[in-house]
Amino acid sequence: MQAQRRGLPTWAWVTVVVVAAVVLGAVAGLVGGAVGFLLARQAPDQQITRVPSVVAPDSPRGEGTVAAIAESALPGVVSIAVDGSSGSGTGSGFVLREDGYIVTNNHVIAGAADGAGSIDVVLADGRRLPATVVGRNVSYDIAVLAVVANDLPVLDVGDSDGVTVGDTVIAIGAPLGLDGTVTVGIVSALDRPVTVGEDEDASFISAIQTDAAINPGNSGGPLLDGAGRVIGVTSAIATLAQERGNIGLGFAIPVNAVQRIAGEIIETGSSSTPILGVTLDTRFDGRGALIGTVTPDGPAERAGLIPGDVVLSLAGRPVANADELVVAIRDNIPGQTVAVVAERGGVVREFEVTLGSRPDE
Repeated sequence: MQAQRRGLPTWAWVTVVVVAAVVLGAVAGLVGGAVGFLLARQAPDQQITRVPSVVAPDSPRGEGTVAAIAESALPGVVSIAVDGSSGSGTGSGFVLREDGYIVTNNHVIAGAADGAGSIDVVLADGRRLPATVVGRNVSYDIAVLAVVANDLPVLDVGDSDGVTVGDTVIAIGAPLGLDGTVTVGIVSALDRPVTVGEDEDASFISAIQTDAAINPGNSGGPLLDGAGRVIGVTSAIATLAQERGNIGLGFAIPVNAVQRIAGEIIETGSSSTPILGVTLDTRFDGRGALIGTVTPDGPAERAGLIPGDVVLSLAGRPVANADELVVAIRDNIPGQTVAVVAERGGVVREFEVTLGSRPDE
């Protein structure tokens, strides 16, 4: 699905920025899509309303406490050092599989991908291992790295569909290069539509919003629930125009989407992104997303959608603008059949669309 970029929202005194890397030394730029803190948009009129406890062996802390969860999870969190074409920087990640697979954000490592630089993973025990890029998905801002190691400590993965507003969450990462930093907060909102990056490098995230402190360098690190399970991957923050640090508005990619993307990458080296098979007219300023063109014999055309239709909801999720439609599509999986409600000539109709897919590097 393609959409042209629009200008900044009316609330432009707030921006959403990538928190991929922190500059090391006197390097001018940040690697991995975070050059000078990229601006992004968030739909201004979206109204958001959405186990045994983990304890480290022989932990002196009480079961289920933040201290016990941090003690158990910290060995599975890594720092990522990148030396790329735009400079050097650091980000975060976590161990997905004991045989050396690491999850992080694409924007953390993009500057060194495709042979453009080097990537090292620094484990919690201090080992520094060279990493290779197994694959990455720009649309979801996810990358999988591999290091030569066995028996790495793996973090438990939870279910982001079961997350509720008000749940306790814990973020672990390396903000400003300070590895092993633990912060705590709550889930502030769910399904927050956040767009990070520009044009072909843009990522559209149906994000978990949290007030846990997240800063540059946290990107790619895990967001844990109160049982110590990964429910998201921290990816972006909102800041005041004159500020560059945490103001209590952080965003994480839900782990259910991360698991699908990472699993496909590990299995095949690439992953797929769901598509509706349309382009959108982003100049449209009414309610909904205006279809500009429809791909011949694509999912939308086969379902009966035509240019000029205005999509009002997808899979029961209200759509206020083009960005929200893209986020809603990417909150599903290729091959899934979803209900699309659209207005045509003043008449509201419902269509059943089986989402297509396109490969993402």
